Amino acid sequence: MRHRRITDVMTREVVRTTGDTPFKTVARLLADHRISGLPVVDDEERVLGVISETDLLQHQAGQDEERRGRRFHLPPLTRSARAAAVKARARTAEDLMTRPAVTASPGQTVREAAHTMQWHGVERLPVVDEQDRLVGIVTRGDLLRVFLRPDEELRRDVRGQVAGALSRPPATVEVGVRGGVVTLTGQLERRSDAALAVRVAGGVDGVVAVVDGLAYSLDDTQPLPTGFSPGHM
Repeated sequence: MRHRRITDVMTREVVRTTGDTPFKTVARLLADHRISGLPVVDDEERVLGVISETDLLQHQAGQDEERRGRRFHLPPLTRSARAAAVKARARTAEDLMTRPAVTASPGQTVREAAHTMQWHGVERLPVVDEQDRLVGIVTRGDLLRVFLRPDEELRRDVRGQVAGALSRPPATVEVGVRGGVVTLTGQLERRSDAALAVRVAGGVDGVVAVVDGLAYSLDDTQPLPTGFSPGHM
């Protein structure tokens, strides 16, 4: 099944910074470019980490916690507390960033990128080449753009992919799309073909739901009666 790749939706002109960039400069970059995060790279454009608005907020919150901790002599003991303390004292991007960065490759699918974001709880993925050099960035908003595909574009895509999966002429299954909802109608030989058509249609990027209006002549998903074979039909 053909899915859109990260290279189709990623931003190629990436706002990035280096590890020695001062804290206030990082904040200014985010504000000036109206972005919520950016990657930190080394001199060879390899991604070292990612800074988000959350990291900046943790810096502010961490400073408050440190002040309370010094007052009551409560040193940070846990790993997360130590990390928060580093961010609270951060003066440069290197101390502020979250590392290691969760990245993606240009050839990964949009669905794979969405799964990675959900699994790691991140909102953006720096896109790197085979040498781990930055070539783009993809955000949740970029991935959601697949649901803005025009209905006619979706119809053509679904029609072609269903026909290819069934090895049938495209006219065998009628495809209608409204608001991203796909309706399949037509007559197929086997119930398994109808199920395959629905599954393929539902896997097309941008499809919201599939309405199954397909008919079939043979239910090949059920065991045949004793002594009966397909040759008797």
